[in-house]
Amino acid sequence: MKNIDLSEVKAAARKAAFARRKAAFEVVGPGQAGFLSEVLAGYRGVPLAGYMPIRTEINPLAAMAEAAAYGPVGVPVIQGAGLPLEFSRWEPDGPLKEGPFGAQVPEIDDYFDPEILIVPLVAFDMQGGRLGYGGGFYDRTLERLRARRATLAIGFAFDAQEAEDLPLEPTDQPLDMIVTESGIRSF
Repeated sequence: MKNIDLSEVKAAARKAAFARRKAAFEVVGPGQAGFLSEVLAGYRGVPLAGYMPIRTEINPLAAMAEAAAYGPVGVPVIQGAGLPLEFSRWEPDGPLKEGPFGAQVPEIDDYFDPEILIVPLVAFDMQGGRLGYGGGFYDRTLERLRARRATLAIGFAFDAQEAEDLPLEPTDQPLDMIVTESGIRSF
């Protein structure tokens, strides 16, 4: 039996998941962050970080804007290859600049450690597994944050991004919850 390289398996899983995500993105209507807003309402004032959506990612900005009325909300800023993310304070109408990989980041860096992380992803499974883009940024970041204090990791995705069997590694940090356009699943 031929040994299959895990990186090849992950690449194939990502390709299939990107296709499912793109199809979901093209048909989704407004209100995709409704359930995310519902979850975050239970944590008002707790420092949290979301993300600025790129390409076909599900959009968390409406929920982030609601949460910003009660406490600090940040977005990830890539510090460099192999390093954890830092989170800079974001305001719904605050000035932004182009960051690495095309994501917008706040014009002025104001870093803090969130206790809740809204995590973008390519695919998820019903055990809290997450397949990301392959850079390991969120795995390193969650490991660092969880070593300091309890940190809630909420995967935010379209239902179509669910996968049966993800190729996971021991360094992959699990999600505590998945929120989709149609519901909330806790692990």
